[in-house]
Amino acid sequence: MSETPDEERPSLITVAGRGVISLAVFVGGWLRFIGSSLRVSIRHGLPLRIVVQQVYEIGYRSLPLTAIAAFAIGLVMALQTMFLLKKFGVMQYVAVGVGLAMTRELGPVITALMVAGRAGSGISAELGSMRVTRQIDALRVLAVDPQRYLVGTRIAACVIALPLLTAVSDILGILGGALVATTLGGVTPEGYLETTLYYVTLSDVLTGLAKTVFFALIISGTAAYYGFHTEGGTSGVGRSTTATVVVSSLMIFVSDVFMTQLLVTVGY
Repeated sequence: MSETPDEERPSLITVAGRGVISLAVFVGGWLRFIGSSLRVSIRHGLPLRIVVQQVYEIGYRSLPLTAIAAFAIGLVMALQTMFLLKKFGVMQYVAVGVGLAMTRELGPVITALMVAGRAGSGISAELGSMRVTRQIDALRVLAVDPQRYLVGTRIAACVIALPLLTAVSDILGILGGALVATTLGGVTPEGYLETTLYYVTLSDVLTGLAKTVFFALIISGTAAYYGFHTEGGTSGVGRSTTATVVVSSLMIFVSDVFMTQLLVTVGY
């Protein structure tokens, strides 16, 4: 088999440059899309009925998935923490590890990933289908702003639903840890509860919930962005859905790093 001539192969610098340009184009387009959607939504208001309907679709319908994931993470956290604490004979502190991990990091991140996978992909597929069937253009013909009607309502619903889902995930994760600690670790339920309430403060809970506002913006904004820019019929809808889940997940991880560092720097 003949090899491709060297002059036809893009160099590593060329590939990296193309990647940086593509990333810059995406970030610029994403920010412009989100900004214009928020601006028109704030200026003209949002239809409350649609927002409530989307809170039900994004929040309530995602509850079973996020609840199971959070409870399982709590079980695993307790098992792993007990394995370490048992060596030092301080099993009662398993509640501290599970409580702080769930409220500050795992609860918000796991919930956001589950919502991105279920609700984010659903939003992208719905808006993408409307795009390829020209229903979005039809809204413009009817003098309905699609960014206010379709994007603003979903962003608002996600911002409302995600903190509520995360609060439930925090509680279920802590309960999962309590189940393991009391049945396998010899910790009493009263002792687990007292230790959790003593070491896990309101500041820890609010710190995690504050992150979910940005995660909600990432999930809903990315899903709507890819849905609105869907091209290529049904196969394009599939590509937009996949891109939504992948990009949202990566943005959640990356933004979590920056937000955690920022909160630690300012003393939270």
